Amino acid sequence: MTRHEPIALMLVTDRKLCGTRRVEDVVMQAIAGGVDCVQLREKQLDTRGFVEQALRLKQAMRSTGVPLIINDRLDVALAAEADGVHLGQEDMPVPFARRLLGANAIIGLSVENWADVERAQDLDVAYLGVSPIFKTPTKTDTKGAWGLEGLARIQSFSRHPLIGIGGLNQANVADVVTAGAQGVAVVSAICSARDPTLVAKELLQCVRAARVKVA
Repeated sequence: MTRHEPIALMLVTDRKLCGTRRVEDVVMQAIAGGVDCVQLREKQLDTRGFVEQALRLKQAMRSTGVPLIINDRLDVALAAEADGVHLGQEDMPVPFARRLLGANAIIGLSVENWADVERAQDLDVAYLGVSPIFKTPTKTDTKGAWGLEGLARIQSFSRHPLIGIGGLNQANVADVVTAGAQGVAVVSAICSARDPTLVAKELLQCVRAARVKVA
């Protein structure tokens, strides 16, 4: 099993939402605000472009101590020597990813329905990405939103830490943690922000306050 600090605030990148800014610049500003894990998501780049972006981001993050994981693409994670991978239900099966990446890699897995949650119970993953909590335009291929009640149901069943994602911002991340998530993953709240550092600080404060409340 992986041995990493619990994730409080994960940034999932979105090149479009970064606008004219470089992805790595937005990421570094977010890390300055407290993001403690970065998931590089690139749906439009080809393999070469994805690897090159991963290498640029890894270089930028090298002195931060913040882990970099790759969305969906195990091959890119291996090529860039990233800290792990986040897998969807149609990606590489977790046991094969674990074998290839090693015992210390961070492997996250999206769960979009209850069958996914049940199948994940015996898998060696660092966390389950409960996706989406709320409807969001950045994720259009899901089977419906879990909501806070669905998240709480998963928390009462699963042995894995939960990361909530989907439609999250400063107004609702505390509710997501209170409902059972260990931490949250955000996309547009940070990537589209004028000041990613400030927004990350605000989000992290909300998560930490909610963690104290439920402790």
